[in-house]
Amino acid sequence: MDSVEREVYVEARPEVVWAAVAQPEGLARWYAFGGAEVDLRPGGRLVLRWDERGEFRGFVEKVEPGRRFAYRYAVAPGVEPVPGNANLVEFTLTPEGEGTRLLVVESGFDRLDLAPDEQTEHADQSAQAWENSLTLLTDLAPTL
Repeated sequence: MDSVEREVYVEARPEVVWAAVAQPEGLARWYAFGGAEVDLRPGGRLVLRWDERGEFRGFVEKVEPGRRFAYRYAVAPGVEPVPGNANLVEFTLTPEGEGTRLLVVESGFDRLDLAPDEQTEHADQSAQAWENSLTLLTDLAPTL
């Protein structure tokens, strides 16, 4: 499996959803509960923290304000992303009615330096994590 894809409708305007997915304060509310750092420019540093999982390091790949945000991160805590240990996460926001359609794609599982069964396990864990996180994001939408 190369990628995990999830799509949700968020009852918030695109600029509000953008802040939730691309700004440190927003990410810390629904995703990186231990805090986040984002230098929001291509090549900028990104750090996502979870108290129970550690610190995950990465860098920004693409920024189209209000529309698309992509970053690459090391799938293991405490290391820098390099080929063989990093996945790409892409958020795409599309206005829809009074809210926003949010598509999240995480790819690169088949390029991780892991055995095929470990790649599949990692993809399954990521799929479940995105499902849980996006549910929380949609639940928080009225307070964003």
